[in-house]
Amino acid sequence: MAAITIRLPEPLEKGLEEESQLEKRPRSELIRQALDEFLRRRREARFRADMVRAVRGLDPGESLSLAAEALPLDNEALDLAEVREPARRSRR
Repeated sequence: MAAITIRLPEPLEKGLEEESQLEKRPRSELIRQALDEFLRRRREARFRADMVRAVRGLDPGESLSLAAEALPLDNEALDLAEVREPARRSRR
């Protein structure tokens, strides 16, 4: 595992120390967790922005067609996330 040195402003360092004591976890573990979450959110935001740019390049009919194709997958994902019976799909 790589080591890194950072300089923290005093209020941030005090907050980190307090959180470390409250959670009974090392400061380095809290920093790794926070950095991991930050990077994950940045990747997700970048992915969403890329998707928006791609969809804006489509004509409206094509956008609606893609949305209609994705709806069953969205419903299936909700079924799994909410642990509910799969939605009945109509056959067209």
